[in-house]
Amino acid sequence: MKEYEKIERAARVRGRAAKVVTYVFLAVWAGVVLFPFYWMVLTSVKGYGAYSSEHIPKFFTLSPTFLNYVDAFTTVPLGQYFLNTVVFTLGTTAIMLVVVTLAAFAFARLEFRGKKLAFVLFLSLMMIPNELVVITNFVTITDLDLRNSFPGLILPSVTSVFYIYLLKENFELVPDSLYYAAKVDGTSDLKYLLKVMVPICRPTLVTITILKVIECWNSYVWPRLITDDENYYLVSNGIQEIRENGFGRENIPAMMAAVVVISVPLIVLFLVFRNKIMEGVSRGGTKG
Repeated sequence: MKEYEKIERAARVRGRAAKVVTYVFLAVWAGVVLFPFYWMVLTSVKGYGAYSSEHIPKFFTLSPTFLNYVDAFTTVPLGQYFLNTVVFTLGTTAIMLVVVTLAAFAFARLEFRGKKLAFVLFLSLMMIPNELVVITNFVTITDLDLRNSFPGLILPSVTSVFYIYLLKENFELVPDSLYYAAKVDGTSDLKYLLKVMVPICRPTLVTITILKVIECWNSYVWPRLITDDENYYLVSNGIQEIRENGFGRENIPAMMAAVVVISVPLIVLFLVFRNKIMEGVSRGGTKG
């Protein structure tokens, strides 16, 4: 009996030690991940003179100032960049949700000739890097005379093969009996989609929405390529413009303040909806 107790006690000690090592590793890794954000915020509240006089960077400040945030909005049209990004993000996400939902429903529930082949060919598009279609999109948008316009910014981003695949897998989790019962009652496909499938698959739709918002907010290459008018710059383009031609080369604290202002909405969005994001992604990987 004593030998058994010794073995059990040793197992508990090893379990606790493993937990301690795991938590220490996670704490260190969290510090590594969060440190750039801390440094960004810290720099943004340092005065220009105090920052310039630091020969050795300090990890704290006793005299924080918010003047850099005022400079970020008054020196450059950061508010206009924000508004443009909101319009671009909301417009792109709304149109994409309609396109993705209808396409996923067609592949998941409707029967038509060549559906499986079409879906395989559709999925094969995921193997093509986005960089390869940028030139084609640029030529198309230019020929349509949509450069320096919101339609030119939005149209190339209103669909996603991955989101269609993810939503299709979720739609297929809905029992076929519900669909047949709805058809017996005379319900149209569109009404069945809106009244049954969309509410059931809401977590995945929320996840897709949030991921698309983040993607649009961080867009850089396409907006930079298709716009050369400041009136249509997004926040990512605006930050680059600030760094190259504005106060970003000299006033680093004000530059960091602008970056903080741009980053906060996405951080808040993720923290608020992190559980729904995890739920939606996990539902996409579960079938049967």
